[in-house]
Amino acid sequence: MDDIDRMLLSELQQDATQAYAALGKAVGLSAGAAHERVRKLREQGVVRRTTVDVDPAAVGRGVMAFVLVEAGSWMGDSPTRAALEALPEVVEAHIIAGPASLLVKVRTPTTEELQASLRRLYAIEGVTGTQTIVVLESFFERSVDVRGDGSPELPSPPAPSR
Repeated sequence: MDDIDRMLLSELQQDATQAYAALGKAVGLSAGAAHERVRKLREQGVVRRTTVDVDPAAVGRGVMAFVLVEAGSWMGDSPTRAALEALPEVVEAHIIAGPASLLVKVRTPTTEELQASLRRLYAIEGVTGTQTIVVLESFFERSVDVRGDGSPELPSPPAPSR
């Protein structure tokens, strides 16, 4: 992956609906060359999917909580994963090292629904306890830094070749 691929990824993270002509222009490539690079990034699994960033509160999912799930055994097996995936309010699940086995991100319409979700989580086989942190306000959520160097800006695109 080179600097142009990183610039393409940064552009796509800002607006994945851009036409390839606009993408190419932003990084100093033709539309066809930009399209080909994005295609390769998809094939390589660098771009996993293209999605829309929806405001959870606008669609009735304004309550967010992080739940530490404690377990009596390894929670990375298929039945546990399937049980978590079956709960639509669970939007992320991560096997972690630390005071618990899993970290789960939950979005619900109300705190009452959050409580019902916690009951469903606790009912999953192997779960021995939960600790919940309710988010009051989010300052920001950030995309992955595709530059990898912590610099505030990407390099300027090269001048288009003729």
